[in-house]
Amino acid sequence: MQINALLICLFSISSIASAAITPLRTAFVPKNILGRSLEETFKRTHPRSFFRRQDPSGTTIALTTASSQTSATSATSSISAVSTSLSSSTPSAVSSPASGLSSSLSPSSSSPISTAVPTSQPSQPPASNDGSTKYVVAHHMVGNTFPYTPQDWIDDITLAHASGIDGFALNMGIDSWQPGQVANAYQAAQQTNLGFKLFLSLDMSSLPCASPNDAQNLRNLVTAHIAHPNQLQYEGRAFVSTFSGESCNFGQGSAADGWKTQLTQHPDLQGKIYFVPSFFVDPSTFTNFVDVMDGDFNWNSGWPTQVTTSFAQSQVSSQNEQAGKSLLGVVDGAPANALSANLENNLKNSVGSILSNLQLALSKFIGATDTDDQYISGLQALSGKVQARDSRSSKKAYMGAVSPWFFTHYGPDSFNKNFVFLADQHLYAKRWESIISSRDQFDIVEIISWNDYGESHYVGPIKGAQPNSQAWTNGMNHTAWLELTQYYATAYKTGQYPSIEKDQIIMWSRPHSVNAQTSDPVPQPTNFQILEDAVWAVVMATAPSTVILSVSPTSSMTFQVPAGVSKLAIPISPGDTMKSVIQRNGQTIVELNPTEFTFQGSPPNYNFNAFVASATAE
Repeated sequence: MQINALLICLFSISSIASAAITPLRTAFVPKNILGRSLEETFKRTHPRSFFRRQDPSGTTIALTTASSQTSATSATSSISAVSTSLSSSTPSAVSSPASGLSSSLSPSSSSPISTAVPTSQPSQPPASNDGSTKYVVAHHMVGNTFPYTPQDWIDDITLAHASGIDGFALNMGIDSWQPGQVANAYQAAQQTNLGFKLFLSLDMSSLPCASPNDAQNLRNLVTAHIAHPNQLQYEGRAFVSTFSGESCNFGQGSAADGWKTQLTQHPDLQGKIYFVPSFFVDPSTFTNFVDVMDGDFNWNSGWPTQVTTSFAQSQVSSQNEQAGKSLLGVVDGAPANALSANLENNLKNSVGSILSNLQLALSKFIGATDTDDQYISGLQALSGKVQARDSRSSKKAYMGAVSPWFFTHYGPDSFNKNFVFLADQHLYAKRWESIISSRDQFDIVEIISWNDYGESHYVGPIKGAQPNSQAWTNGMNHTAWLELTQYYATAYKTGQYPSIEKDQIIMWSRPHSVNAQTSDPVPQPTNFQILEDAVWAVVMATAPSTVILSVSPTSSMTFQVPAGVSKLAIPISPGDTMKSVIQRNGQTIVELNPTEFTFQGSPPNYNFNAFVASATAE
């Protein structure tokens, strides 16, 4: 009896230790982050580490209230507030949404009135020409769900469904307990009766793939839920994806042979799965994966990953100020009777005059679809090769990514990941708008992510087991971004921007200045210099309104916005807070004042995560 009790005790301690050291999927890092050669751009390995991040201070973030579940708003460097206004327009044309940036000027003590004039909401997207169903899914890290109960899965699924998300891509790694949580997810999805879909995203930076036995393990994982009623079926087959895997050969002569013989064309799975991996390879080489890829997931399309500090500087030196202004698109898509040519030029000049050359140079990369075009072209070539081989023509599915943020801060003694991607200038909204304007090219959109706390791009609640990311995650709730998700996901899936039923404002900012100094043993993240100290805001207005953004009693900016969606910004400095109001006919319709947020100048740790908050009219 005593021996049994001792064994149970030891087992419990082991389980707790396993949960505490939650493995982290190493992100794919573009060559310009680490300075790799062009030949290595698409040849990445994904080493997996199990060390915990050492945080000697024991603190989390520099907020006035250190709550782990507070709503907040995100920031960047000192820029002047500028409005990007989007109002209702006719659905006859598709055009780029108006865009706006802020400058390197500090806010004055006065409250200037914005010169922005109503410009059109992103034009209504075209209906799908092929009649196909569009899906929006979110990347869900199963590795962060060790303590999840079935009710946790039900809660996640219910919230995601209410936010316009159709399913979860279940990122699954090597841990022995993860198949059990995947089973719980499928059971919870069935219990909700919401028709919520699930599929596996096999994490090949974690799962072994060197032998046929490794392949057998993958086949077992896939077949476990292949016929489940909540399994996403695509063209009559179970949808399966990966993170990485381009180097896996399963003991065969090549990666293509390995995936073909051991997975997609293996007798256990042949004709049963629709395989859309995220292989980090040059898309011009997709034709090497005939009989393997039914499509591709372009993981890095969610961020302008090519924009590094040196890249930004080269862009500034390669263009003049006037050329930068012409790229702003401040009034693109405006109703014909809203703007004269002179007024349009005046708006471009007024916006451009307060932008730094750096921001003028980078604005064209926010939400751009250049990388999508490359991947779609590669898939078209792959489809052509299939047709040439056996007279079958099969359009390959393209799954693009959308993401609101990216910051990771692990030191050399841990996962050794410490960098940012550019997410300023309302990246989440602009990327969605780019996808919607080209929606026929995107078969599925995957949100990165629901709960990847280590990389700061989660849109779901903070729960489960963090991968030692508490220092930059606690107190940084992102669920307000789900309100934008619902709006844009609806437009993508239906081809029609939904009407705005209630006035609403969403704000976000970093918790400290880009140039802040700390005693953090992990230094500032790579490429932090490209960021701005600002509060970013998206206003969803039911009618023309006055919006006031303020960061202190003496620093505010006032905007006249149209009905629809307007993107605004205001610079922020150490010691500032954030506040916004929507007014109409002399009445305050919405007020947002997250009192727990203060922008820090000397935080205890570096934290380039986002603090997001929102308020909605009653």
